[in-house]
Amino acid sequence: MRARDLGFVITGTLAVLLAAAPAQAQEATAAAASGPAAEPAPSEDIIVTALKREQTLIDVPQSVSVVSGAALERNQATSFQDYAKLIPGFQISQSNPGEARLVLRGINTGGVAATVATYVDETPFGSSSGQVNAAILAGEFDTFDVARVEVLRGPQGTLYGASSLGGVVKFVTATPRTDKVEARARGSIETVEGGDLSYMGSALLNVPISDTLAIRGSGFYRSFAGFIDSVGTGGSDRAEEINDSQSYGGRISALFTPSSDVSIRLTAILQNLKTDAANVVESDPTTLRTLYGRFTQSQFVPEFTDIRYRLYNGTITANLGFADLTSATSYSTLKQRLRDDTTVLYGSQLGLYDPDAGPAADIGLNQQTNVERWTQEVRLSNEGPVFDWLVGGYYSHEKGAILQRLEVFDPGTLTPTAAFPPLEAALPGFPLLADIFTRSTYEEFAGFANGTLHLGERFDLTFGGRYSHNNQDANQGGVGPLAPPALSSESKEDVFTWSVAPKVKFGDDASLYARVAKGFRPGGPNIVPVVPPGEEQPPFTYDSDSLVSYEVGFKAETADRRFGIDIAAFHIDWSDIQLFAQVGNYGVNANGGSARSDGVEFTATMRPTPGLTTSVNGAYTDARLTDDTSPLVGGRDGDRLPFTPEWSVNVNGDYEWALGREVMAYVGGSIRLLDRQIADYDAAFVAANNRQIEVPSYTVIDLRAGVDFGRFSIEAYAKNLGNSAGKTSVVGIGNFPNGAVGTGVIRPRTIGVTLGAGF
Repeated sequence: MRARDLGFVITGTLAVLLAAAPAQAQEATAAAASGPAAEPAPSEDIIVTALKREQTLIDVPQSVSVVSGAALERNQATSFQDYAKLIPGFQISQSNPGEARLVLRGINTGGVAATVATYVDETPFGSSSGQVNAAILAGEFDTFDVARVEVLRGPQGTLYGASSLGGVVKFVTATPRTDKVEARARGSIETVEGGDLSYMGSALLNVPISDTLAIRGSGFYRSFAGFIDSVGTGGSDRAEEINDSQSYGGRISALFTPSSDVSIRLTAILQNLKTDAANVVESDPTTLRTLYGRFTQSQFVPEFTDIRYRLYNGTITANLGFADLTSATSYSTLKQRLRDDTTVLYGSQLGLYDPDAGPAADIGLNQQTNVERWTQEVRLSNEGPVFDWLVGGYYSHEKGAILQRLEVFDPGTLTPTAAFPPLEAALPGFPLLADIFTRSTYEEFAGFANGTLHLGERFDLTFGGRYSHNNQDANQGGVGPLAPPALSSESKEDVFTWSVAPKVKFGDDASLYARVAKGFRPGGPNIVPVVPPGEEQPPFTYDSDSLVSYEVGFKAETADRRFGIDIAAFHIDWSDIQLFAQVGNYGVNANGGSARSDGVEFTATMRPTPGLTTSVNGAYTDARLTDDTSPLVGGRDGDRLPFTPEWSVNVNGDYEWALGREVMAYVGGSIRLLDRQIADYDAAFVAANNRQIEVPSYTVIDLRAGVDFGRFSIEAYAKNLGNSAGKTSVVGIGNFPNGAVGTGVIRPRTIGVTLGAGF
């Protein structure tokens, strides 16, 4: 039940916990061709595009983490939860695949607009507005045949624009190659504690058509067994393993390089994420301990979620002599269909649910959320001995819609009920309670510039700014006794963001930088009526919120790449925070209150002997409100910001050795330790307990091993070896029997094997 806004055993003992190290100043060692895609060797520089041009990671004057495609595959990491351990300070609040709230540096107070932007190559994905639940619909793209995932921490408003207050998660896909044919395939089978077998397969093919044209295509299918049982009131079994899920799709990309000065790349990505019930279990409302001795969920109306990503991009680059031109045109859609069980929540209010007898009727919410978006960006850039510069323009147009239908059914069916004449008389249209819509548009124009001044061989000064203007409108309507009145509203806004970052290099292998930057999240319209004289008028619009981040960092590695360190300290002031508020009889988005976040993030990578790579990464984050929120929200001055542990530590590593001339073996593992966290603010819980809901700390242990024979490989893995019941969200308050709440959980102990082949 969810609440929304409207076997194979690995043997052996490891002396150290080992896993493929994420790259901040470095990346993990090379992997063989039939297993994970080959990585740069330790002697090679790591190239990133954080500043929208290629740079070595050590030259970028801000905090960036990079996880290579090879590290993702070796860790069997296909989702946010899988690779969070490889990125310091990266947190996810999630109860369903494809429904994730991303948090960086603690910048989160709940709400419906995102604070972390998601990019795929040159394309921003999802909505920039607060009208279509963008905060919980971060694009969770499959990582097969992804070259790397870049995570930019801190505000990125200068180059990445709206809703990048906390940072950016950027999927960089593999580019078609004109120099060789490449083919790879992987197949996996795994078992999960409390569930059946899961099956996964993926394959890619890269074909050079000529010296100037290549096509690369990949596809995947993943079927994950459920591990949660459905129960009725009091714990009687109704169904087992109700949270099965599937993820499938593919990508095709063509690269045409008619000359050394011109390239044209066309890419299409399709992905579907289908789930039955959410990964939510009933828990004690005070301690969040799992109830009934196992993972269960009371479900009267069968639930499902179907999320579909479609993304199409054309990128042209050309050398104009005086500058390089980049033009990126994108069209994307995000479509979500779902059914939620709201029997307890609404049945209690309508007299259709009795805690002892159970429901007299079932109540379900069907919802569609649609985002359709066009973007166009054009940039000119040039790199010189004294000054590097970049200027560009950006346009975005999106249409959004949320369609909801709330209906009463005969128990155990999806047949509209006709058994309650008193309710039919009191609620015209019963058993239909509401059939409503909210539709919105968002249009943005922006111009930006960024430059780096080289003051000698060792000192650089990077600075930039961005001016953005957006226009928005929204309208609502519908039928049914609970439907809102037909209303509309609009807004417009101008925002300027900036960044300044001096950097000093100590030779070729160390740098010290500072960065001050501003980020913003767009405001928007509230759909409210004009109230009668004498009543308090709810605001027709709310403004953007913004923050200023102060960061200092140090990156270094030894000349032989045996040791590397990347550490950053930051202070963030966040003002005019967008929060829910109650004005008269209306709940609206409003600006109010402030927060600050102070912390340190680090990654240390060590290669003490050939074949052994270990790393430790972690974050300390003290993120708190500095004002009370509105009483409707329930946040108090001094409360920690939601889903931000005070500390998190991850220990990772790999050991590889040769079994023969062309045979390599490895063992690896990781530990992730997360401190306790605060859940989303809840005013009723605070009133009753004088504190916020606290999410318990947890530890996750992963292990893996494999042998690569050149063209073929076999890998074995265990995820969450200790079977930790880590909680990742708190949802459904008031929508479970016996006063329980729902908590999202990480996947239980999973053990599997993967076979790979390639040439």
